[in-house]
Amino acid sequence: MAPSPRIRSKKDVNALPSMSSTFWAIMILASLLIAYCNLVSSVMEILDLTMFQGQLAAGTCEIVTLDRDSSQPRRTIARQTARCACKKGQIAGTTRARPACVDARIIKTKQWCEMLPCLEGEGCDLLINRSGWTCTQPGGRIKTTTMTEAIL
Repeated sequence: MAPSPRIRSKKDVNALPSMSSTFWAIMILASLLIAYCNLVSSVMEILDLTMFQGQLAAGTCEIVTLDRDSSQPRRTIARQTARCACKKGQIAGTTRARPACVDARIIKTKQWCEMLPCLEGEGCDLLINRSGWTCTQPGGRIKTTTMTEAIL
């Protein structure tokens, strides 16, 4: 016996095509995924702000500690520690009396005056044993800077 064709009712003909449950499941999952991505993005921004707060930008330095000893007459001994985030080929040094990233070759060859360690208007001279440099001010005052072996 041949199958009989299905008879449609008036209700089926006039009804709007319904969307399948698969479509709605996909729409709900897509909405949840978008909401989740927005949440993760916001959390990552907050973490980036707090995680890298203490980090330096590449090529910059900051003074971490500065100790001054004025116990000897007419002489002040200052020791400072700097933290630098130098780029490739650079190393922590001094430029214009401030910590700075300088070409590593200057430090290795101990050509200290090439990094311009003195303030503008001061003259720079290497110490005889190349352990540091002197900055001579126009008035005759001399500032001597020596590098310790721990640094070199």
